[in-house]
Amino acid sequence: MATENSVFPSRPDSLALPVEDKGDGEEPEVASTGVFNLSEELGHVVTTQTTTSPPALTKVNRSFQSKLAEREANANQQRKKTQGTEKERGRFGWARTRRKRQRYVEKNGRCNVQHGNMRETYRYLTDIFTTLVDLNWRCSLFVFVMAYAVTWLFFGAIWYLIAYIRGDLDHLGDENWTPCVNNVNGFISAFLFSIETETTIGYGHRVITDQCPVGTMLLLLQAILGSMVNAFMVGCMFVKISQPNKRAETLVFSKHAVISLRDDKLCLMFRVGDLRSSHIVGANMRAKLIKSKQTQEGEFIPLDQTDISVGFETGDDRLFLVSPLVISHEIDTRSAFWDMSQAQLEKEDFEIVVILEGMVEATGMTCQARSSYLAEEVLWGHRFSPMMSLAEGFFDVDYGAFHHTFEVDTPSCSARELALAAARLDAHLYWSISSRLDEEPTLAEQTPKQADSSSANSKAGEPIFTVGEMTDIQEQTGLGELNGSITTDQSESEA
Repeated sequence: MATENSVFPSRPDSLALPVEDKGDGEEPEVASTGVFNLSEELGHVVTTQTTTSPPALTKVNRSFQSKLAEREANANQQRKKTQGTEKERGRFGWARTRRKRQRYVEKNGRCNVQHGNMRETYRYLTDIFTTLVDLNWRCSLFVFVMAYAVTWLFFGAIWYLIAYIRGDLDHLGDENWTPCVNNVNGFISAFLFSIETETTIGYGHRVITDQCPVGTMLLLLQAILGSMVNAFMVGCMFVKISQPNKRAETLVFSKHAVISLRDDKLCLMFRVGDLRSSHIVGANMRAKLIKSKQTQEGEFIPLDQTDISVGFETGDDRLFLVSPLVISHEIDTRSAFWDMSQAQLEKEDFEIVVILEGMVEATGMTCQARSSYLAEEVLWGHRFSPMMSLAEGFFDVDYGAFHHTFEVDTPSCSARELALAAARLDAHLYWSISSRLDEEPTLAEQTPKQADSSSANSKAGEPIFTVGEMTDIQEQTGLGELNGSITTDQSESEA
């Protein structure tokens, strides 16, 4: 049985099987069974029915174009939902997480650099004191314990060897025998005597006698070496405990840097503060831009460092860090952010390293605190919230608002475009003022009017007084007098 256009309510643009919509997640179901043949006329489907006819569809079937349009609309909706997050579209449109940039300096100031393939490791032993100070606490404590234990065991073994060679161990109960060290009857007692000698405890039970010159020399040697070991190890531990980098733990930087207008100029700003009451003497601030670049000759420079001015020319980089301060970098023609706009900032890949140096007031040691900001940690159009208020007799600083920022009206263009716009505005104002001046009557137009009025007054018989002006007759007489003087001078010279 042949049916013409019995399935499609309208002629489709392309051949498609009739599909019944059952909702999302369900498989499309074919409405009729049999063998499909395409006739010469488009839109005619000939079906050879072999079974009973299916029930009529309850829903109107849609064409391929309508389904494609609906699919694109759903894709656009999904794209709008995911917009603003840190996801990008891959080659085939699949969502992928944006790769986070590897930091050069961590937020806590630790440099994320590891040295490898170092063959000249002997150089560390030439500066053994600094090497021991730079070790972590676990290794430092191990070296500290082993330094004393090894020296005690070494000299204890020598004291035992002296007693063994002299035969003191064979005459333990002999009162007529004078040993090198009294009451040394084995290795344990020799080890205890070594500890008492090096630490200068001196319990009085074990004592060296005057019948052993070798023991006397060994006693002097152990006393000298013990003092050197004490000085070296105690000095290392003291320096490690009083390291100024622990003072940097109380020097805090804001989590984000901001870019906004200050005095009609774009500025990059971040905040720094000191949590302690003891101040940093001679605090100095520096900033570096870490960004890879390629030279004009094709040389690739990874992690190139560029200075960011934070007031070196004006002295603003020297801080009086009593309360939290906002450090500002003016984006001018010498700045690395001169051509960077808000849209370009979101695509850039760089790191800003900030360094605060100063002397600790309590110890007099130089301290350095570091932090960094990635490109996504720089907020465009934000400003830091105020955190200082005036209380009764003092200034109150609220560190709860240290990292808080709020949005302000900021142009999204670069500093170069902002400067060009300001220059165009100034030029427009200049030319508009000059055009207004051109519209006013000039002195040349006013002079004939004044001459006409003076001639009228002269006809009436009134005298004329001109101030600051010279008539044509006066100019001619002046030129005549000048020429006359010149001719008389020439005649006198000829005479």
